[in-house]
Amino acid sequence: MNDRERFHAIMSYESFDRLPVWFFGTWKETKERWKKEGLSSIEITNGSGGPQLPEMDADWESGKWNIHGLANPNAIGDLAHAVLEETADYRIERDSLGTVRKIGKHGSSIPHTLEYPLKPTWESWERFRSFLDADAAGRRPEGWEAKAAELDKRERVAAFTAGSLFGRLRDWMGVEELSYLPYDDPELFEAILDHEAGFYMSLFEPMLRATHFEFGYFFEDCCFKNGPLISPEIYKRFYDPRYRRMTEFYHDMGVPFLLMDSDGKVDELLPLWLDSGIDIVFPIEVGTWNADPVALRKQYGKRLRMMGGVDKHVIPHGEKAIRSHLMHRRDIAMEGGYIPFPDHRIPPDCSLEQFRTYLRVFREVFEIEEPVPACA
Repeated sequence: MNDRERFHAIMSYESFDRLPVWFFGTWKETKERWKKEGLSSIEITNGSGGPQLPEMDADWESGKWNIHGLANPNAIGDLAHAVLEETADYRIERDSLGTVRKIGKHGSSIPHTLEYPLKPTWESWERFRSFLDADAAGRRPEGWEAKAAELDKRERVAAFTAGSLFGRLRDWMGVEELSYLPYDDPELFEAILDHEAGFYMSLFEPMLRATHFEFGYFFEDCCFKNGPLISPEIYKRFYDPRYRRMTEFYHDMGVPFLLMDSDGKVDELLPLWLDSGIDIVFPIEVGTWNADPVALRKQYGKRLRMMGGVDKHVIPHGEKAIRSHLMHRRDIAMEGGYIPFPDHRIPPDCSLEQFRTYLRVFREVFEIEEPVPACA
């Protein structure tokens, strides 16, 4: 089986030859550490994907965020990028949308947003809505059809970012204003969500007629350690109708699986996502709340497919801890519908040797005997 065939078989609960050997990337500082420890091929960037080790399959995440160069799903603003202030410790920037952020220069940290570009008013939305025009110049780069045809020849798994109704809106408006808006002005909130959903479907329809993907990837990150940032009631009233439109559209366009990405404790929203047409939940972050893919399979059966669910913090604890952790997940992984790998980016407390121990134990637990060269 090649990577694409294997993924389809696993997620369809059909017979498959073996599990993929995957992860979800690393911190920049982890890359720096591993390079010092002998992985000379690493390119040190601020991106959190990779690095791919020779013992691993081709990166499932590759090309996902930029839609493989086929389309631009980002809001396109009308302002010139500007550096407003800079010191030895930080830089304050304004982007094309009008977002003002303070970015630290020491270590990996989330930039602090000082001003959001979208205010919870009709006037602000009228301006911002023009940034989400699916037919704007530059949305589909020249020659994208040839790229799409070439992409279809691949053997590796490929996904595309199918949209974001909460995650991107949070980036544009901030959690506080986004949380109040459904109560303060539900008509405005519905107008924004309707436009977002329509934008993604209009943008991606030509691409989906030209090429095929293993799954569509919804980025939301709408939960934290105590539960969701959206109440089930707000989800059912506002988000569910738009998600049903989108999932039906994507499935009708031939996308076999749709994945929901949220860190944190997702328990309250998970059954609602399934009802909305989501097929796969990721990354099943173990966290302090001890999310368990085995318990979730028992609760939801084969209706729920999963990726992730391996506690990244177990890896530095050594072979015995890793083996016990993976053995707990073995039966449901071999049953299908679940691809186990670390539940987020590998932090820098994990050495290269420790991660390679994880890869070796993973292969032993899941009986992967043949080499797994990366596919083109």
